[in-house]
Amino acid sequence: MQSKLAAVALCLAALAAPAAAQPAYPDRPVTMIVPVPPGGILDTVARMVVPSMGQTLGQPVVIDNRAGAGGNIAASAVARAAPDGYTLLVGYSMFHVGNPSMYSNLTWDPLRDFVPVGMLVVSPHVVAVHPSTPVKNLRELVDYAKANPGKLNYATSGTGSVPHVGVELFKQLNHIDIVHVPYKGAGPAMQDVIAGNVQMTVATPPSVMGFVQNGKVRALAVAAKQRLPQMPDVPTSAEAGFPGFELEAWVALFAPKGTPPAAIAKLTEAAKIALQTPQVKKSAEAAGVEIRYMPPTQLDAVVRKDIQYWSKVIKTANIRAD
Repeated sequence: MQSKLAAVALCLAALAAPAAAQPAYPDRPVTMIVPVPPGGILDTVARMVVPSMGQTLGQPVVIDNRAGAGGNIAASAVARAAPDGYTLLVGYSMFHVGNPSMYSNLTWDPLRDFVPVGMLVVSPHVVAVHPSTPVKNLRELVDYAKANPGKLNYATSGTGSVPHVGVELFKQLNHIDIVHVPYKGAGPAMQDVIAGNVQMTVATPPSVMGFVQNGKVRALAVAAKQRLPQMPDVPTSAEAGFPGFELEAWVALFAPKGTPPAAIAKLTEAAKIALQTPQVKKSAEAAGVEIRYMPPTQLDAVVRKDIQYWSKVIKTANIRAD
């Protein structure tokens, strides 16, 4: 009898050994893959949160910039990564929800290949024109565009960006013809607007605030629900008479599908804690972005809703990024 009990005990010990040997997550650095070069809003937001997240997780969080192909290089890398909680995607709204409608041969899918970790921030967009443009507000802009179809140009940070798709939405809502001039980044786009080579742009606050304040461009409206503290005199699009035009870019974290729920829970909590720190709040204000934490379930709902909404705009405008 004793020998049988001993044998059972040995079997139980053998079964328990692998579980006991399993290290607690995380036991090594976590990598955040950023789909843009250093310096942009996505990169800035990622670097804002990594110190606190690393402290909470007890492991370093490392930034890996993999720019190119409209965010598809980074997204493909994370989609193929082991679903173990050690590789995350810093997702940009239009890459994540718009690329499926703009690219014909994507190697990743936002719903099939990713699980949400949490929303970090949102960034409103500002409609601005060169001072020589004969418009002082959004209504005058629409009237001018209708009277001069195809003569007004707008600069953006690139084809398929939030500004590009957002202005196409504005064109659809108001039945106007404005010509898109894409650039490789918000910086070059803004420089050509300042030079007067292009009359109009739509950009995030960090790209435009300084030039509004020194008079090099004229801000017509903020496409958001609330005015910007940094530009309190600039009305919202609703205040300007266009309540249907809101344009926000969000930045969120995603992990490969199949990542253990326990790992997702730890990552989500670490992100939430980071967004509550005074340093991150200060950095977000300086960058002109709004902290808007969302847990995975809420972020998932936003992703699904945005895919449906923006796919219609993209298809109507026939925007292709291939």
